[in-house]
Amino acid sequence: MLALHSYFRSSASYRVRIALNLKGLPYTYVPVHLLKDGGQQHTSDYQRVNPAKLVPTLVDDGHAIGQSLAIMEYLDEVHPEPALLPRDPLGRARVRALAQSVACEIHPLNNLRVLQYLDNDLKVDEAAKTTWYRHWITLGFTAIETLLANDGATGTFCHGNTPGLADCCLIPQITNSRRFDTPLNAFPTILRIEQACLALDAFARATPQLQPDAV
Repeated sequence: MLALHSYFRSSASYRVRIALNLKGLPYTYVPVHLLKDGGQQHTSDYQRVNPAKLVPTLVDDGHAIGQSLAIMEYLDEVHPEPALLPRDPLGRARVRALAQSVACEIHPLNNLRVLQYLDNDLKVDEAAKTTWYRHWITLGFTAIETLLANDGATGTFCHGNTPGLADCCLIPQITNSRRFDTPLNAFPTILRIEQACLALDAFARATPQLQPDAV
Protein backbone atom coordinates (compact mmCIF):
# COMPACT_ATOMS: atom_id res chain seq x y z
CA MET A 1 0.00 0.00 0.00
CA LEU A 2 1.20 3.46 -0.87
CA ALA A 3 1.44 6.02 1.93
CA LEU A 4 1.23 9.74 1.29
CA HIS A 5 2.56 12.13 3.91
CA SER A 6 0.40 15.14 3.22
CA TYR A 7 -0.98 18.40 4.56
CA PHE A 8 -4.51 19.22 3.46
CA ARG A 9 -3.70 22.79 2.40
CA SER A 10 -0.37 22.07 0.71
CA SER A 11 -0.57 22.71 -3.04
CA ALA A 12 2.17 20.18 -3.70
CA SER A 13 0.36 17.50 -1.69
CA TYR A 14 -2.88 18.36 -3.46
CA ARG A 15 -1.20 17.73 -6.83
CA VAL A 16 -0.18 14.23 -5.81
CA ARG A 17 -3.60 13.42 -4.37
CA ILE A 18 -5.14 14.29 -7.75
CA ALA A 19 -2.60 12.13 -9.58
CA LEU A 20 -3.23 9.16 -7.29
CA ASN A 21 -6.97 9.54 -7.78
CA LEU A 22 -6.66 9.84 -11.56
CA LYS A 23 -4.76 6.57 -11.59
CA GLY A 24 -7.18 4.92 -9.18
CA LEU A 25 -4.40 4.06 -6.73
CA PRO A 26 -5.42 3.48 -3.11
CA TYR A 27 -3.15 4.99 -0.49
CA THR A 28 -2.89 5.64 3.21
CA TYR A 29 -3.11 9.31 4.14
CA VAL A 30 -0.50 10.28 6.75
CA PRO A 31 -1.16 13.83 7.98
CA VAL A 32 1.76 16.18 8.59
CA HIS A 33 0.35 19.42 9.94
CA LEU A 34 2.60 22.27 8.90
CA LEU A 35 1.37 24.63 11.63
CA LYS A 36 0.53 22.51 14.68
CA ASP A 37 3.19 21.83 17.31
CA GLY A 38 5.52 24.31 15.66
CA GLY A 39 5.18 22.43 12.39
CA GLN A 40 5.14 18.64 12.44
CA GLN A 41 7.45 18.60 9.42
CA HIS A 42 10.25 19.62 11.79
CA THR A 43 9.98 16.55 14.03
CA SER A 44 12.81 14.07 14.06
CA ASP A 45 10.42 11.30 13.02
CA TYR A 46 9.39 13.14 9.88
CA GLN A 47 12.93 14.24 9.07
CA ARG A 48 13.86 10.57 8.86
CA VAL A 49 11.19 10.23 6.16
CA ASN A 50 12.04 13.49 4.37
CA PRO A 51 15.18 15.38 5.44
CA ALA A 52 13.99 18.43 3.47
CA LYS A 53 11.10 18.77 5.96
CA LEU A 54 8.63 19.29 3.14
CA VAL A 55 5.40 17.64 2.04
CA PRO A 56 4.41 15.60 0.22
CA THR A 57 6.40 12.43 0.64
CA LEU A 58 5.22 9.22 -1.02
CA VAL A 59 6.35 5.97 0.53
CA ASP A 60 6.18 2.91 -1.71
CA ASP A 61 7.38 -0.42 -0.33
CA GLY A 62 9.60 1.36 2.18
CA HIS A 63 11.09 3.77 -0.35
CA ALA A 64 10.41 7.46 0.33
CA ILE A 65 10.08 9.87 -2.60
CA GLY A 66 9.88 13.64 -2.15
CA GLN A 67 9.00 16.47 -4.53
CA SER A 68 5.57 16.38 -6.13
CA LEU A 69 6.72 16.38 -9.77
CA ALA A 70 9.13 13.52 -9.13
CA ILE A 71 6.37 11.60 -7.34
CA MET A 72 3.88 12.07 -10.18
CA GLU A 73 6.37 11.04 -12.85
CA TYR A 74 7.30 8.00 -10.73
CA LEU A 75 3.64 7.04 -10.56
CA ASP A 76 3.38 7.44 -14.32
CA GLU A 77 6.33 5.12 -14.86
CA VAL A 78 5.20 2.45 -12.38
CA HIS A 79 1.48 2.70 -13.21
CA PRO A 80 1.47 3.95 -16.81
CA GLU A 81 -2.30 3.88 -17.36
CA PRO A 82 -4.05 6.24 -17.38
CA ALA A 83 -1.11 8.38 -18.40
CA LEU A 84 -0.36 11.79 -16.90
CA LEU A 85 1.92 12.66 -19.82
CA PRO A 86 1.17 12.38 -23.54
CA ARG A 87 3.07 9.88 -25.67
CA ASP A 88 4.74 12.24 -28.14
CA PRO A 89 7.92 14.09 -27.12
CA LEU A 90 6.59 17.55 -28.02
CA GLY A 91 3.41 16.94 -26.07
CA ARG A 92 5.37 15.70 -23.07
CA ALA A 93 7.60 18.76 -23.19
CA ARG A 94 4.58 21.07 -23.39
CA VAL A 95 2.86 19.45 -20.43
CA ARG A 96 6.04 19.48 -18.37
CA ALA A 97 6.56 23.16 -19.20
CA LEU A 98 3.03 24.04 -18.06
CA ALA A 99 3.41 21.99 -14.88
CA GLN A 100 6.77 23.54 -14.09
CA SER A 101 5.42 27.03 -14.73
CA VAL A 102 3.32 26.44 -11.63
CA ALA A 103 5.58 24.21 -9.57
CA CYS A 104 8.88 25.98 -10.27
CA GLU A 105 7.91 29.59 -10.99
CA ILE A 106 4.78 30.48 -9.01
CA HIS A 107 4.55 28.13 -6.06
CA PRO A 108 8.09 28.43 -4.61
CA LEU A 109 7.65 32.18 -4.10
CA ASN A 110 4.36 31.73 -2.27
CA ASN A 111 4.70 28.54 -0.26
CA LEU A 112 4.28 28.45 3.50
CA ARG A 113 7.89 28.76 4.55
CA VAL A 114 8.41 31.79 2.28
CA LEU A 115 5.30 33.48 3.69
CA GLN A 116 6.45 32.64 7.23
CA TYR A 117 9.85 34.19 6.48
CA LEU A 118 8.13 37.35 5.26
CA ASP A 119 6.11 37.40 8.49
CA ASN A 120 8.61 36.35 11.11
CA ASP A 121 12.00 37.49 9.81
CA LEU A 122 11.32 40.42 7.51
CA LYS A 123 8.34 41.67 9.58
CA VAL A 124 6.28 42.28 6.45
CA ASP A 125 2.73 43.34 7.30
CA GLU A 126 -0.31 41.44 6.08
CA ALA A 127 -1.15 43.89 3.31
CA ALA A 128 2.36 43.77 1.87
CA LYS A 129 2.43 39.98 2.10
CA THR A 130 -0.85 39.75 0.21
CA THR A 131 0.51 42.10 -2.44
CA TRP A 132 3.59 39.87 -2.77
CA TYR A 133 1.44 36.77 -3.15
CA ARG A 134 -0.91 38.27 -5.72
CA HIS A 135 1.98 39.70 -7.75
CA TRP A 136 3.58 36.32 -8.38
CA ILE A 137 0.26 34.60 -9.03
CA THR A 138 -0.78 37.24 -11.55
CA LEU A 139 2.58 37.22 -13.30
CA GLY A 140 2.61 33.43 -13.59
CA PHE A 141 -1.03 33.01 -14.55
CA THR A 142 -0.73 35.70 -17.23
CA ALA A 143 1.94 33.63 -18.95
CA ILE A 144 0.05 30.34 -18.49
CA GLU A 145 -3.20 31.85 -19.78
CA THR A 146 -1.40 33.00 -22.94
CA LEU A 147 0.19 29.58 -23.43
CA LEU A 148 -3.14 27.82 -23.02
CA ALA A 149 -5.34 30.23 -24.99
CA ASN A 150 -3.06 30.46 -28.02
CA ASP A 151 -2.19 26.80 -28.54
CA GLY A 152 -4.38 24.36 -30.42
CA ALA A 153 -3.07 21.56 -28.20
CA THR A 154 -5.23 22.93 -25.39
CA GLY A 155 -8.52 21.09 -25.21
CA THR A 156 -11.00 20.52 -22.43
CA PHE A 157 -7.95 20.30 -20.20
CA CYS A 158 -4.47 21.80 -20.35
CA HIS A 159 -3.44 19.34 -23.05
CA GLY A 160 -6.14 17.73 -25.11
CA ASN A 161 -9.27 16.20 -23.65
CA THR A 162 -7.69 14.07 -20.94
CA PRO A 163 -6.52 15.51 -17.60
CA GLY A 164 -2.83 15.11 -16.85
CA LEU A 165 0.24 16.42 -15.09
CA ALA A 166 -0.34 20.09 -15.95
CA ASP A 167 -3.90 19.99 -14.62
CA CYS A 168 -2.68 18.33 -11.41
CA CYS A 169 -0.45 21.37 -10.85
CA LEU A 170 -2.78 24.10 -12.06
CA ILE A 171 -5.89 23.33 -9.99
CA PRO A 172 -4.21 23.50 -6.54
CA GLN A 173 -2.58 26.79 -7.47
CA ILE A 174 -5.97 28.26 -8.38
CA THR A 175 -7.37 27.06 -5.06
CA ASN A 176 -4.53 28.71 -3.16
CA SER A 177 -4.87 31.93 -5.13
CA ARG A 178 -8.46 32.23 -3.93
CA ARG A 179 -7.31 32.05 -0.32
CA PHE A 180 -5.64 35.41 -0.93
CA ASP A 181 -8.57 36.78 -2.95
CA THR A 182 -6.43 37.05 -6.06
CA PRO A 183 -8.47 38.45 -9.00
CA LEU A 184 -8.77 35.76 -11.67
CA ASN A 185 -11.17 37.26 -14.20
CA ALA A 186 -8.31 37.94 -16.63
CA PHE A 187 -7.73 34.20 -17.02
CA PRO A 188 -10.82 32.73 -18.72
CA THR A 189 -9.03 29.69 -20.16
CA ILE A 190 -7.59 28.78 -16.78
CA LEU A 191 -11.02 29.14 -15.17
CA ARG A 192 -12.66 27.04 -17.89
CA ILE A 193 -10.14 24.26 -17.33
CA GLU A 194 -10.68 24.49 -13.57
CA GLN A 195 -14.40 23.99 -14.05
CA ALA A 196 -13.81 20.92 -16.23
CA CYS A 197 -11.36 19.43 -13.73
CA LEU A 198 -13.49 19.95 -10.63
CA ALA A 199 -16.39 18.18 -12.36
CA LEU A 200 -14.29 14.99 -12.17
CA ASP A 201 -14.34 12.82 -9.06
CA ALA A 202 -10.53 12.48 -9.01
CA PHE A 203 -10.16 16.24 -8.55
CA ALA A 204 -13.17 16.71 -6.29
CA ARG A 205 -12.01 14.06 -3.80
CA ALA A 206 -8.55 15.65 -3.60
CA THR A 207 -9.77 19.09 -2.53
CA PRO A 208 -8.31 20.37 0.75
CA GLN A 209 -11.59 20.57 2.65
CA LEU A 210 -12.23 16.83 2.17
CA GLN A 211 -8.94 15.63 3.64
CA PRO A 212 -8.87 13.97 7.07
CA ASP A 213 -6.64 16.67 8.57
CA ALA A 214 -8.73 19.59 7.29
CA VAL A 215 -9.59 22.06 10.04
